[in-house]
Amino acid sequence: MIVGVHPLAGFDKLLHYRVPDSLQASATVGALVRVPVLNSLRLGIIGEIGAPRDFPVDRLKSLAQVVHPFPALPPDLLGLARWMAGYYACGLDSIIETMIPAAVRNGAGLKQEKLLTVERHLSEEEITQLTKRAPQQARLYRFLAQQFKPQGRGLVLKRLGLTAAVSSALVKRGVLREETRRVDRVAYADDWAHGELVASQPHQLNSEQSAAVQAVAAGLTAEKFSVSLLHGVTGSGKTEVYLRAVDAALKSGGGVVYLVPEVALTPQTVARLRSRLEAIAPGHRVVVWHSHLSEGERLDGWLALATGEARVVVGARSAVFAPVQNLKLIVVDEEHEPAYKQDETPRYHGRDVAVMRAKLTGAVCLLGSATPSLESYANAQAGKYRLLQLLQRVDDRKLPHIDIVDLRIEAMRQRTLPALSHKLVEAMRGRLDRREQTILFINRRGYSSSMLCTKCGHVEECTHCSIALTYHRTDETLRCHLCGDQRPAPLRCPQCGAPEIRWRGLGTQRVEEAVRRVLPRAKIERMDTDAMAKKNRFRQILGDFRTGKIDVLVGTQMIGKGLDFPNVTLVGLIDADISMHIPDFRANERTFQLLVQVAGRAGRGDRAGEVIVQTFTPQAGAVQFSRHADYAGFAESELKMRRDFHYPPYRHLIHHLFRGPNPEKLKFFAEQWAKLVEKEFGDRLELRGPSPSPIEKIKDEYRWQLWYFCASATKVVPRLAELRSKFAWPDDLTQVLDVDPVNLG
Repeated sequence: MIVGVHPLAGFDKLLHYRVPDSLQASATVGALVRVPVLNSLRLGIIGEIGAPRDFPVDRLKSLAQVVHPFPALPPDLLGLARWMAGYYACGLDSIIETMIPAAVRNGAGLKQEKLLTVERHLSEEEITQLTKRAPQQARLYRFLAQQFKPQGRGLVLKRLGLTAAVSSALVKRGVLREETRRVDRVAYADDWAHGELVASQPHQLNSEQSAAVQAVAAGLTAEKFSVSLLHGVTGSGKTEVYLRAVDAALKSGGGVVYLVPEVALTPQTVARLRSRLEAIAPGHRVVVWHSHLSEGERLDGWLALATGEARVVVGARSAVFAPVQNLKLIVVDEEHEPAYKQDETPRYHGRDVAVMRAKLTGAVCLLGSATPSLESYANAQAGKYRLLQLLQRVDDRKLPHIDIVDLRIEAMRQRTLPALSHKLVEAMRGRLDRREQTILFINRRGYSSSMLCTKCGHVEECTHCSIALTYHRTDETLRCHLCGDQRPAPLRCPQCGAPEIRWRGLGTQRVEEAVRRVLPRAKIERMDTDAMAKKNRFRQILGDFRTGKIDVLVGTQMIGKGLDFPNVTLVGLIDADISMHIPDFRANERTFQLLVQVAGRAGRGDRAGEVIVQTFTPQAGAVQFSRHADYAGFAESELKMRRDFHYPPYRHLIHHLFRGPNPEKLKFFAEQWAKLVEKEFGDRLELRGPSPSPIEKIKDEYRWQLWYFCASATKVVPRLAELRSKFAWPDDLTQVLDVDPVNLG
């Protein structure tokens, strides 16, 4: 038997190996194996079975090991990896490494425990004799004789103050039996202790929910690939539709992948699924999958899915690669979120990969959002996706009232640029008096976005990147949020020595400080990546907020979507302009989505909600459309602009980035490459650039860029990749192709 293996060794070639007789039973396509490459053993995936065409079989080396007795990549995942390699122009080995967790590839050990149970019951006379001869053995026997199930050896011995020799003696005599059992490290096993307990019984569906559930169920029954876009206003009960779909998929014998955009949303979703499944389908295990888990939790979760012990996985972007058997349903919650796009190789989009995986397996893909991406909405309008709509909140709750505060007028009133407007402060005080909760949102962490000398105009900048340093007041440091460099904040201007150096702009820390000044009695917490560095800290804060221990929650995008807190009646958006005035054709779309999603956190319980939006441009279309939650109106206006300028979704966009230490060399090679591309593609591709990137330097590397606009990425990318592989690039220049980018910086 001969197999072709994709080695994880930094090159994309299929190498063939002989399979020893002892390994042939488990050497199937998709199996994780160890193979000799040069002078070392490397991991690889079996990609095919059969001999090579142009290499003598008698010179083939032998397979060294099959790591697991089952495929690490089922056929659908192996096919998906090959599609991604072509579409996203990246190496197959890097995709395989992304699909298989490091804990699995590194051979992280299974956790096991030894259990003790009574093998032979002793008579009273034997117990008496044992007590005289070996009183500690008698104590251990009496304790275990009273237990109804096997007990962990280490815990029992510690509790009784005994040594391992005591239990070993009884095992040797046949009085006790010792067995080894695998211990599953289950992530979020204690969610109920963190205030995440939710109703286990299904809610009564309204007519819109019923129609959506029936449509998804029909797709599952048909057992054919289909994509549905569930457009439901915030609080309309989209999660209940997801849960019903999961239930239907499990009852049909299938598996489920449930994607959420942020790690912060995972505990709430996992708790809902576990609570519901415990009531309607006892025994179904929900596996958690994201980057904040321990190595052991990742390994045990992966094994549970790969062996079929579990059929449901909930997680962030990479959960789309979970080895779920007999996949029938993929749910992509908040499908519009940019967080689904990976910023490093392989630069895949989780939503698009989910659709392709569903296609390869004949599964149903359910995309959901209150503010769908214009790409998905255009697909629904074109008939590629089925559009399901939930236009009413559950129990006929009203959408929150949105007030717009013009910061130009507010600045004149207060004679300074305030973090909190007078209207927002009064509203927060009223909520605190009524023991209601408030969420304040600003999509910028730190205390201030820059540090400026008011005398000479000097701005403290990162020495490695072309951006201003962010001031963090908690530890009096200036930090670069791109490269991580930090330094103590100066007391005087480093340029002119003047003490008039001040912070400029807003961040979560400055907003938190402002709230503490106006609400000294309130319990306030901040939720951003700086505050969430400690493992499970976000779960603790969300649990405390849900149970009412926190009055005001200040945070970034991680609290701006999907979370459900019934006692939140006020949401304040501190600066709506941050996402609006950037050089990105999606700026209006992002701002509209942000405003609607953040507003949707208010009024989800029995009490009406209010949203206060602070902005310098209240007349902007994104602000006005969001005020009335008019998605259809906004989409019509924005899609017309995209159509007129031939932007996505009407053409594909490919970003080509060049990085290196020498800006002149970068410019030269980028221009030479652009000439080659123009000559090769002609009218089939519109090229813009080359030009310096908006952020010209990051981590001591300068950056230039090219943009390609094309009707079909699948027809352009393979040829681009082929040309790129033959071009004479200098060793100190790195270039990256990003297909369908979401961040144009």
